[in-house]
Amino acid sequence: MKNSKEILIATSNAGKVEEFKKLFKDHKLFSLTDLKINDPIEDGDSFLENALIKAKHGAKKSNKYTIADDSGLVVPALNFEPGIYSARYAGDDSSDKKNREKIVKKLNELNVESLDAYYVCVLVGLRGCDDPMPIITQGEVHGKVSINSSGNGGFGYDKIFYPLNHDSSMASIDSEIKNKISHRGIACEKFMKIYEG
Repeated sequence: MKNSKEILIATSNAGKVEEFKKLFKDHKLFSLTDLKINDPIEDGDSFLENALIKAKHGAKKSNKYTIADDSGLVVPALNFEPGIYSARYAGDDSSDKKNREKIVKKLNELNVESLDAYYVCVLVGLRGCDDPMPIITQGEVHGKVSINSSGNGGFGYDKIFYPLNHDSSMASIDSEIKNKISHRGIACEKFMKIYEG
């Protein structure tokens, strides 16, 4: 089952699915939504724990090779927030916009225009829910979060995240370039070397 051409991406996040489709061009991808599988409860204490929870849940429900990622934004000066709570930073029913607004509010309270931050992605691949040897890779992209929002692409915190050595926000960067420099792109590249190896 290793190196299967059919892969479940254990997410119902449409933005994530689109990114994975570009990164895994030679594979047939399914999302949780496609297979009518509910999202699991993510109650881990780290990106790795949550990625494993999602991968095991997806593999058990689908019987397909399953890849799950847990990713988010980390701002060390804000006690490493939002971290594993990136998707629901402003509450359980939060939107990307509300999550960004909460970060901007915290920057304004600190009276700063930007803070060092990084995106992290931990990727887990499982041949089955009891696979004792998951493929685990990690990617990071460093930069700053800013009170200035720009760009129309991406999702999540992309409009207020400015990667190092780039003058524009992640949401303003061409998707092909983004997929090379992004935390998910880096984790996927490492993953494919093992998966296809």
